[in-house]
Amino acid sequence: MTDQESTVEVEGQDQQDEGEIAADYIEALLDIADLDGDIEIEQTETRTTIVVGEAGDDLAGLAKPEVVAALQELTRLAVQQQTGEFSRLVLDVAGSRDARAEELQSLVDGAVAAIENGQQRVALEPMSSYERKLVHDLVREAGLSSDSEGEGAGRHIVVLPA
Repeated sequence: MTDQESTVEVEGQDQQDEGEIAADYIEALLDIADLDGDIEIEQTETRTTIVVGEAGDDLAGLAKPEVVAALQELTRLAVQQQTGEFSRLVLDVAGSRDARAEELQSLVDGAVAAIENGQQRVALEPMSSYERKLVHDLVREAGLSSDSEGEGAGRHIVVLPA
């Protein structure tokens, strides 16, 4: 069996591994765009992360948050098309995940400061479910509470006093 034929056992069926499908999809996109990047698959029990590392400055344009989000959604759809299962994979292009985590920490820090200055609630920008989970965790670590509000692309977090 080759790497491209890697399978996992899922409820009695062989199914190609979502990480391999996603990596192949991203590799094909990079080839089309004539970009170089090293692709790694990080897998936990709950989530697969595809890390596209830099092989030069080629990936800077792809590391923008809105581009990463779009590529991640396209990759999830490609995986879903082949597996028939919803994919929760995360895409990290040239350190974009860490950069976004720092941005989210800054948002939370600003919300914490506003609450400490007497504001009763601070609504943050809409973000993905993965980012909302990170923010909920950061808010809880800061000793405050948070709720998600809104629907679809407008779903966002509201930070509240504890």
